[in-house]
Amino acid sequence: MDLKHSRSVKLNDGHFMPVLAFGTLASDDVPKSKAAEATKMAIDVGFRHIDAAYVYQNEKEVGQAIRDKIADGTVKREDIFYTTKLWATFLRPELVRPALERSLKNLQLDYVDLFIIHIPTAMKPGEDLMPMDASGKLIFDTVDLRETWEALEKCKDAGLTKSIGVSNFNHKLLEMILNKPGLKYKPVCNQVECHPYLNQSKLLEFCKSKDIVLVAYSALGSQRDANWMEKDSPILLEDRILNAIAKKHGRNPGQVALRYQVQRGVVVLAKSFNEKRIKENFQIFDFELTPEDMKAIDGLNRNFRFIKLLFFADHPDFPFHDEY
Repeated sequence: MDLKHSRSVKLNDGHFMPVLAFGTLASDDVPKSKAAEATKMAIDVGFRHIDAAYVYQNEKEVGQAIRDKIADGTVKREDIFYTTKLWATFLRPELVRPALERSLKNLQLDYVDLFIIHIPTAMKPGEDLMPMDASGKLIFDTVDLRETWEALEKCKDAGLTKSIGVSNFNHKLLEMILNKPGLKYKPVCNQVECHPYLNQSKLLEFCKSKDIVLVAYSALGSQRDANWMEKDSPILLEDRILNAIAKKHGRNPGQVALRYQVQRGVVVLAKSFNEKRIKENFQIFDFELTPEDMKAIDGLNRNFRFIKLLFFADHPDFPFHDEY
């Protein structure tokens, strides 16, 4: 086994993606400098896959952290797998490359490893990330995502990104891209909410059949940010069965939730800005869940979505009306 790639999955374009990623999204009340500190800690602990996005508005800080860790000899640029995302206000084809170039400028990097469409629901172009009309309703845009995809393919050909993929796509939207006449590159991944309460088994099966990697966000539940989720949502990490399995292995429920994904072939994001938890979240490679454990966790599925994105629900490309 090639040790460098033993904790990675091979993508359909030949590149390798580490199976455990550090997520950099923070709620608005967290100072931007925290993202830099946490990213440095994550790299020190062993994380090599950094998941970020233009809309998180902290790429300058995250980029600085990566460059600091390259400068001090902890890592080389090629050791890091950096993901950024194309926000919904930049889905018109002519806006795609400038959006990626803006991220690269913020990061002060020459290329990213992965560039993905953040969400399929196009919104009015402009500087406003959530453009709203006078009544507070989002202003949507109409874009053919196949044309957006062609613009991503051009970014890959230009060397600005090594790989391209999507996020928050259902199987119908994926089919639309895959069946596009003249498709040059398939999406390497589809990043979606995925955890024991929403295990995405049908979407996972579909993606595996097309050699597309499923990447799990909100794998530990969610940050309980009131802007994005309901207050009375269940608390995944307090689940009785997860806790029983964790106790049996001498682990915590978060480690079990992360390990569950890795064992089913899902790349998983772990998001914490707390040093102790960042360390714990990385410690998932030295134990294994039994087939019985996996089955018990599968049994927790209730198709419960923490991040419902209902303000996009009227958009023609809203992905969550379909079962998967």
